[in-house]
Amino acid sequence: MPNIKSWFNNMSVPMPWHRKIRLLLRNFYIKIRTRQDCCGHPGEPGCCE
Repeated sequence: MPNIKSWFNNMSVPMPWHRKIRLLLRNFYIKIRTRQDCCGHPGEPGCCE
């Protein structure tokens, strides 16, 4: 189960909103496709770590 605190920390990374949304959707898609809790991109929006 992903950690809520790390999710908020990853969303607070300084970058433009359009890039955050793109990374968030990409990482969620990777997690759904691989059926895992983590997408493999720690520190990015939508990732578990």
